[in-house]
Amino acid sequence: MERIILYLFAYLTEGYIVFRYASCFFTPRYRTATRLLTLGLLYIVMAFFAIWEISWLNVILFIILNGIFLFSQYRLSFSQGILHLALLTALMAASEIVVYSIVSRFAPHFYTNPQSSLAMALFGIFSKLLFFLAAYLLMLTAGKKMLRQNPSDRSALLLLLIPLASIFIILTFVTISEASFSILSINTLMTISAFLLLLINLFVFGINQYNQKKSQEFTDMQLLLQKESDLAAYYEMLSAHNENQGILIHDFKKHLQSISLLNKNREADKIEAYIDQLLQSSDLNETIKICDNKMLNAILCRYKRRCAEEHLTFLADIRSQSIDFLENSSLTSLFCNLLDNAIEAAAGIPDGFIELMVQKKENTPFVMITVINSCSKNPMSLDGKLLSSKKNTGQSHGFGMKSIKKTVKLYGGDMEVYYDSSTHTFHSLITLRNDTRL
Repeated sequence: MERIILYLFAYLTEGYIVFRYASCFFTPRYRTATRLLTLGLLYIVMAFFAIWEISWLNVILFIILNGIFLFSQYRLSFSQGILHLALLTALMAASEIVVYSIVSRFAPHFYTNPQSSLAMALFGIFSKLLFFLAAYLLMLTAGKKMLRQNPSDRSALLLLLIPLASIFIILTFVTISEASFSILSINTLMTISAFLLLLINLFVFGINQYNQKKSQEFTDMQLLLQKESDLAAYYEMLSAHNENQGILIHDFKKHLQSISLLNKNREADKIEAYIDQLLQSSDLNETIKICDNKMLNAILCRYKRRCAEEHLTFLADIRSQSIDFLENSSLTSLFCNLLDNAIEAAAGIPDGFIELMVQKKENTPFVMITVINSCSKNPMSLDGKLLSSKKNTGQSHGFGMKSIKKTVKLYGGDMEVYYDSSTHTFHSLITLRNDTRL
């Protein structure tokens, strides 16, 4: 029973190292819990067969089961999978061979020690620490994911000191066990200490990865908020421009009367100067009225032009005063991100279109926002998450949807998205609560 527990611990530790390695290099298909459960089951199978201590069988199972894990849980090509399987197999085998050689040199009688469980535990932990160190070095040098996220943060390199120090401590334990193998209490303490050392290494690495991910997400979110703030300011300026244009058009009759007076006096130079002044006015730029909300109208005018550039049909039905309770920043965040996603999905599709409808539900404080857009394929994964169609699938993607959900939550609303395969359309249904009506 003791040997089974040791094997199980050693293989699950090895599986966790493979999981971190794969997460560094590849884009996952499913959420973390699904990947961990799949890998855990595969490594339990591997640990069961390892009890027979058949080396060639262990290597074959390592390649096959890790191959199943990589190809089923991550997005990668066949050549990528084969390359990284070969690297992981080489690292795993090399770590065990190196540990065996080092221990044999420093403690020649270690493997004939009667306390076989201690020898097995120390050998397993030593080899997994070395495997972890080699995989971590490969992630830093070849993957460079953590350093790409924050090039100025070199703390990841300093973490190498922890597994190096742990390896030295394990080697010290091996030497001590060689001299005091008959003292059961010391052997037990050393085994427990070795397990704790391995756990500390894995936890420190995991916490560092988590902190870097959250730091990157925070930075991306700050950049997104700054962008939305700038967009809100831009649309406020555009709204003011449209208002000035309306004033100019309203006063155009007076301008024509002034030109008529100048014409009666045959003051051609003054007429020409007056007309040039009007034509050069920035207030005469083209404007379109889509809805009665000035901010939203400015936003929709911009996206109508973008749709025209992408050869997309843009239809909008915004009921009067339906959206006036939203702050300008929320209005910008919600509709800009919704329409950005819709244009990204519909671009390049023949007869592509985007439909936007905003309406109040009668006798309720709720407002319904519906966006329907052309979409050639289902953008949702099996677990219900939206997948970005951008070529660069970096971590910064997905913040537009997070911003939408944040705004929906702020107004006590709800959001539902689904893909209609019969019409090849993607539907976004949002309900917002207008508390100003209460």
